[in-house]
Amino acid sequence: MATVSDFVVQRVKEWGVSRIFAFPGDGIGEFDGALEKAQRDGAGLKYVRPTHEEICSLMATAHAKFTGEVGVCVATSSPGAFHMLNGLYDAQMDNQPVVAIVGQQGLNSLGTFTQQENNLERVFADVSVYVQTIVSPEQSQAVVDTAFRTATVRLGPAVIIIPHDVQGMKMPDLTPQNWVSRSSAVSPSISIVPPASEIVKAAGIINAGTKVTFIVGHGANGATDEVLKAADLCGAGLITALRAKQVIPSDVPHHSQQLGLLGSLPSAHQMSGCDTLVFLGTNYPYSQFLPKSGQARAIQVDLKPEQMGLRYPTELNLWGDVRATLTALIPHLEAKTDLSWQNTVAEEMLEWENEMEAQAMLTYKDGVNPRRVYQELNKRLPPQAIVTADAGSTADWYGHHIRLRRGMLGDLSGRLASMLAAMPYATAAKFAYPERSVICTIGDGAFQMLGMNELITIKKYLQEWENPQLIILVLHNNDLTQVSWEMRTEDANPVWPTSQDVQSIDYAGWAELLGFTGIRVKTDSEVAGAWDAAFAHQGVTIIDAYTSKNVPPLPPHITTEFAKHTAEALLKKDPDEIGVLRDSAKALAAEGIERIKGKLHLGQDREEKQH
Repeated sequence: MATVSDFVVQRVKEWGVSRIFAFPGDGIGEFDGALEKAQRDGAGLKYVRPTHEEICSLMATAHAKFTGEVGVCVATSSPGAFHMLNGLYDAQMDNQPVVAIVGQQGLNSLGTFTQQENNLERVFADVSVYVQTIVSPEQSQAVVDTAFRTATVRLGPAVIIIPHDVQGMKMPDLTPQNWVSRSSAVSPSISIVPPASEIVKAAGIINAGTKVTFIVGHGANGATDEVLKAADLCGAGLITALRAKQVIPSDVPHHSQQLGLLGSLPSAHQMSGCDTLVFLGTNYPYSQFLPKSGQARAIQVDLKPEQMGLRYPTELNLWGDVRATLTALIPHLEAKTDLSWQNTVAEEMLEWENEMEAQAMLTYKDGVNPRRVYQELNKRLPPQAIVTADAGSTADWYGHHIRLRRGMLGDLSGRLASMLAAMPYATAAKFAYPERSVICTIGDGAFQMLGMNELITIKKYLQEWENPQLIILVLHNNDLTQVSWEMRTEDANPVWPTSQDVQSIDYAGWAELLGFTGIRVKTDSEVAGAWDAAFAHQGVTIIDAYTSKNVPPLPPHITTEFAKHTAEALLKKDPDEIGVLRDSAKALAAEGIERIKGKLHLGQDREEKQH
């Protein structure tokens, strides 16, 4: 007779799952045994074991992001369960369906302070859309089905806790009886369309606008054609959230990429000039970059009703799937003949791209220009490529220089902004799409956290991938660069080497130690050749790029506060003062546009304060 663990393994398969990211332990031991038995019988799940439970949950979240499927991770009781929290918060904050299965000590131990017995339901209560302990075999079917159903509909992580003794209990056939639910492994549809009257109302608002802008988020995945059709009809400019670069192809001329600190000047101009704003599947969090209240009429389309109307006072909130909602909306949109707003966005975007090219071609005394590394990568991205980034300074360069064409994918940890995600995301992408080229871009700080050890996971599974090409770019500047700039620009504090310095490691040598190809890049002239060599190699390549830490991640619009805080930080004896002054001035001059010349005045402010 099958056990509860046997049943759960097969039920997970019935939910369409073929791969899990897991790490073993005694608290989940019976379930691990069932996984092994099913795999031996040819009816199991693909078991991927990275080097840490946190990576399991980050990979499950990445799997959900890249495939649209439910990601599944498995770990033992409290030690392993606790480690998975960061990846589950990534799923929660980026609205991704994930199911975590975790072990627990035996039923009789609950509440008795036994070793590794903790109140896991309380631990996971904040992060999960559903959390439940299976306390009897008869309950297991309903708990598993409810976890998958809830994760799918509510777009977040669900947690199933299975005590060790319950894992091995016999699974009976379920018959009609009181308190026993008999459930189904049928996924609910989330193709929700708002009422027709609301669709007509939305069309009326959009049709009345003369300067319409769409802000497109990751929730619009799968709706590329519908978004483009709607934008063409109403002459809209397009802005994508950082996690939605893949939704709108970069060659759409009126797509001005991102908004805010990592965004473009054309996007900032859209926000200051639009009269109609449509949010499509995004909970864009930085409201300071959105229009002034009352400037624009606004509509939001989303599957998360609790996140609608939060960042800007919307006139109409449509609870619905972006693709299905736009399909219903498009017949009601009037084709505009005046496309001057859209054309202006396209013209400004050409200027912005020239500006980014100029920034990338600058040279710096203390290392390679990180912008050039990304600019040269962008020129060489093969069709169907997948690009990941961490949430450090790599996110700046990813936003400013990477242009994903149709069919390409790219992602990073969004609202959690985790530096840890780039490598787990890249590895998960390789499992999901083994035929594609995957490029991970990561800073040296993040690489030391959850990057170097994941090369071991890659070595373990490399032979299973149809296309073994996986390239890891490490920005090697021995500094937590993003945090250093945040200290200066947000809090007017100088960089503190005690907290910011990163121990220099021979990352290319570490790759070579594992049998991979390592390429060291120490001058700008070596950048292009390094990418050519990496893309010519059918295997794993680590590009160890010794980059400058003083290249300023300049926002498209430099505020007085940004300049003031930076100047104050340097006056407090920032150890990198000279390099920051020199390189910031160089970056500003390269833009060659009067909009920001003289805005920073770093040296001038210093002289005035000294006198």
